[in-house]
Amino acid sequence: MHLEIEKFIIKLHKEKDISENTELSYRRDLKKLVDYLENKGIDDFKQINESDLVGYVECLHKLGRKSSTITRSIVSIKSFFNYLFNEGLVEKNYALKLVAPKIEKHAPNVLTLNQVDALLSAPSGDTPKELRDKAMLEFAYATGMRVTEIISLDIDDINFEEGYVNCRHANKPRIIPLGKLSLKALKEYTEQARNILIKDDDEKALFVNVNGQRLTRQGFWKIIKYYKDQAHITKDITPHVLRHSFATHLLQNGADLKSIQTMLGHSDISSTQVYMQFQDEGIKDIYRKAHPRA
Repeated sequence: MHLEIEKFIIKLHKEKDISENTELSYRRDLKKLVDYLENKGIDDFKQINESDLVGYVECLHKLGRKSSTITRSIVSIKSFFNYLFNEGLVEKNYALKLVAPKIEKHAPNVLTLNQVDALLSAPSGDTPKELRDKAMLEFAYATGMRVTEIISLDIDDINFEEGYVNCRHANKPRIIPLGKLSLKALKEYTEQARNILIKDDDEKALFVNVNGQRLTRQGFWKIIKYYKDQAHITKDITPHVLRHSFATHLLQNGADLKSIQTMLGHSDISSTQVYMQFQDEGIKDIYRKAHPRA
């Protein structure tokens, strides 16, 4: 059964060009399903019936898994069983009737303006590494791009003349404008630091680690955590918090929801509408006057 999961992942990768993160999620979700089935003595997908899949979902509920986790698992299972059915590996698609739990949308975790200032000012820019870190933090907040999208960027994806980034490695490719401070930090990094960090002149990655190779997701997270501590910010900060802050501050500063949806790369505007709950008029007026990094 594990072999069929790998064949399914390969097919998704070839036909839908899924991200590495999505690939990991599918594999993790489906392996957990297989472990559950094997514990029941099932070692072939043809032996599965609807009650087996319903029982697995009920097991997730009993284990106290979050609604979002259960929903993601059901999406993975449905996609996988659709593949199995189309390949003739099962006689019936028993996953069709699985129902995802209703997910309550919580307010995204966002930074205040003072916290953004403190975080982005934390790298002094005195060394090549700090020039990179400053450029990276400014860039993440200026574009709202996902961490996977940022680390996938090549230096040629930045148009320094026009001031925008071509986010072409994403599931939803798009062009995003760069603010003046982000562009300034990027120019300083690429002109003064990147050539020192890279070991191979053929390296295309925009952001590289101290070994001169493309920065990883883990490396990105560690850098943010380091400067969070340096800035004495107690709130948890992840790359996604910077993405949420980007969207929220744009909305509070008068940007329209459709434009924010485009910049974030959301396929469905309902994903963007979660930021509407931050539309406090008092805060909005403050942002309209001046956003220092707009």
